[in-house]
Amino acid sequence: MSQTRRLAAIFAADVAGYSRLMGDDEEGTHERLRAHLREVVDPKIREHRGRIVKNTGDGLLAEFASVVDAVRCAVEVQAGMADRNAAIPANTRIDFRVGVHQGDVVIEDNDIFGDAVNVAARLEGLAEPGGICVSARVRGDAAGKLDLAFEDLGEQALKNIARPVRAYRVAMERPAEAAKEPVPLPLPDKPSIAVLPFANMSDDPEQEYFADGMVEEIITALSKLRWFFVIARNSSFAYKGRAVDIKQVGRELGVRYVLEGSVRRGGNRLRITAQLVDAATGNHVWAERYDRDLADIFAVQDETTERVVAAIEPELYAAEHIRSQRKPQRSLDAWECIIRALAHVGQSTRAGREEAEALCRRAIAIAPDYGGGFN
Repeated sequence: MSQTRRLAAIFAADVAGYSRLMGDDEEGTHERLRAHLREVVDPKIREHRGRIVKNTGDGLLAEFASVVDAVRCAVEVQAGMADRNAAIPANTRIDFRVGVHQGDVVIEDNDIFGDAVNVAARLEGLAEPGGICVSARVRGDAAGKLDLAFEDLGEQALKNIARPVRAYRVAMERPAEAAKEPVPLPLPDKPSIAVLPFANMSDDPEQEYFADGMVEEIITALSKLRWFFVIARNSSFAYKGRAVDIKQVGRELGVRYVLEGSVRRGGNRLRITAQLVDAATGNHVWAERYDRDLADIFAVQDETTERVVAAIEPELYAAEHIRSQRKPQRSLDAWECIIRALAHVGQSTRAGREEAEALCRRAIAIAPDYGGGFN
């Protein structure tokens, strides 16, 4: 068994949402993926003097002697895939995410190993579907040699990588498209919110499932409140693992508020943080931290979900009230009663429910014909 080292540009790619696609149509997805690899990806890698190291089920690993060749190949692969996907329904498209990094690799029996390979794979995880994410080293070598723009994503703490890696998004827009300012989605006529996937700040990958499950519970609970417009899970989870701009999320999803947070485990203790942000201004509306024992992980999930929803419901109403100055003066007292009632409902006690009912009756008495803020 021979082992050598060399400097290489590593190209890592996988299919975004592969598990869902396979669940919907296993045979069809497999055949379409094979066709894309055979007709687009593999030929482009050979054209740019790359070597396919291995296929990984839903993606592949390739190496290039040149960073410029690797990035140019990635751009042409994604452009080719965009053309092939143009006439295909969004829920059945196969979109690749690509990461490119340069570093020293170990070659053993035609396979490659080392931190450079791991970094490329983690950068691929940061890329959006149809996008490319590269390291600062790749960006530095490619700058001036390729007519591309790179968007700085900042220092990224990549899983199992000792030091933070500065990441860049490759701007994939064609010139005509890049010149156009994206049109923001119109805001609904009621408080609107997107709940983003909570970040797992622990070394334990199992906490990823806990964090995702809790976010799903929060989305479900908020969706039951008929006076809120809540973005569906599939749209929110498209931002998972990405460094996001809250204002951009608000524009892309058409929401005024975004809830984000994190989960960190230390021994048998769990710390959960949550922040409610006004997407139009980027200002924090509300933030809270919850520390819990992990005696029953599902009980912790249910309790935290209940507390988060109970806390942000009145905060959303208060924020909407401050934002809107259109309400008649006589309804302001009624509005205050509703906010106070919501806080009592969140206590989940009999006394709290009775006080909430009394406050709601008072609101009706003050402004019986005013419902603009409570629909």
